[in-house]
Amino acid sequence: MKWLPEPYRQNIPGFSYDLEAMRKKFIGLETQPVAGRFPVEYDPIRRHCHMTGDTNPLYLDPEYAAKTKYGGVIVPPPFVSYFAGPGIWPRGQELPQLPPISTPGDRNINLTVEAEWLKPVKVGDRLSVKSRYKDLYFLSIRLDWCAVWTTTERIMMNQSGEIVAIESNLGLRHRSADQVPEGQKGPPN
Repeated sequence: MKWLPEPYRQNIPGFSYDLEAMRKKFIGLETQPVAGRFPVEYDPIRRHCHMTGDTNPLYLDPEYAAKTKYGGVIVPPPFVSYFAGPGIWPRGQELPQLPPISTPGDRNINLTVEAEWLKPVKVGDRLSVKSRYKDLYFLSIRLDWCAVWTTTERIMMNQSGEIVAIESNLGLRHRSADQVPEGQKGPPN
């Protein structure tokens, strides 16, 4: 776990952000699951594969896929989130958003998005998705040594409630140079 050491949090004039209170309030907080707009269907998988040049017979050949351990066509992992969401067009239901976290700064940077695919998703599955805060901590950057970093997750589940995929997003929120008081420029000594 990474955060600003305790002495720095207590002895900085004008700095009063209570990271522990924010961690207790937000880590583990989840949205309600929302059902994907469409069931998993073969034709969108086929179109996705043709568009991306993916020729894997597990995705394109129902006869071949039926003879594998999966017993049928499965979804290419990067395409799983399509079936868990509200659809692209026409615009579907908006997914519920996690509440914003109050931080000392107001500058946002999205750093990484990573995906972990845990179970194969098959034609006929019905997916749902929810979001949660996984972590919240301080970690210095050159401009602001008390930048607040967050990890959020989008958790995708099948109709049995089994988690099939998790997308993790790492972001940070920091103060601009004008927002950092003169006594707080540079890392603490």
